[in-house]
Amino acid sequence: MKVASYNIHKCRGTDGKVEPGRIAAVLGEIGADLVALQEVDHRFGKRLGLLDPEVVKQQAGLHLLAQSDAPGGHGWHGNALLVKREPSVYRRQRIRLPGVEPRGAIIVELDLGEGPFRVIAAHFGLLRRSRVSQADTLVAAFGWLKPMPTILLGDLNEWRRGRRSSLNAFEPLFGEHPHLPSFPSRRPIFPLDRILGWPRGLVQGLAVHNTPLARKASDHLPLTAEVDLAHPGALLRHGG
Repeated sequence: MKVASYNIHKCRGTDGKVEPGRIAAVLGEIGADLVALQEVDHRFGKRLGLLDPEVVKQQAGLHLLAQSDAPGGHGWHGNALLVKREPSVYRRQRIRLPGVEPRGAIIVELDLGEGPFRVIAAHFGLLRRSRVSQADTLVAAFGWLKPMPTILLGDLNEWRRGRRSSLNAFEPLFGEHPHLPSFPSRRPIFPLDRILGWPRGLVQGLAVHNTPLARKASDHLPLTAEVDLAHPGALLRHGG
């Protein structure tokens, strides 16, 4: 199963133009089975979604799973989830993340035909102390969530390594992970976007989707990965 994380920057490209159709085209290039998007809604007012779901379906074969309570909204605190196949199981939770800025994460349990798994999609804050608290909150969630293969993905806004990294709290669960630069899209330097898997070995083949269109459509490049739900560790968590 191919998954992706993509901060679409409210559809504003590096040329300053707001063109949702370019985002749909990039999603078509990626060809993922599941995509977590960040910054999918207007920030103020009615928080309407910025994408045209029909265009996304035509271009990428993806449809939105409901996250927003607002009519016409796509995400929860800007986080949206798109899938290629209708899930046979779909359970959703939403949690607020601490910090100076309003942030949230969506926690979804679903089955797309290869077995049940969990997705945690988040967009962390700009301040390090907020990111530390937000990472701690998601780690704490593992204390009350039932064991299940889990993908954590999103724009985690952290480029540091070592003891200063706000993502250190994730290592006991997800292990060490590659740092792949995805921002800024024209000349990526910072590894702000992440896809992590639990148990270890669940997520493989991490890559940055770097194409001429992706470099123009948003200030972030999409991050992609393959998820192996048949991995021995994942089977063990299923009880197989």
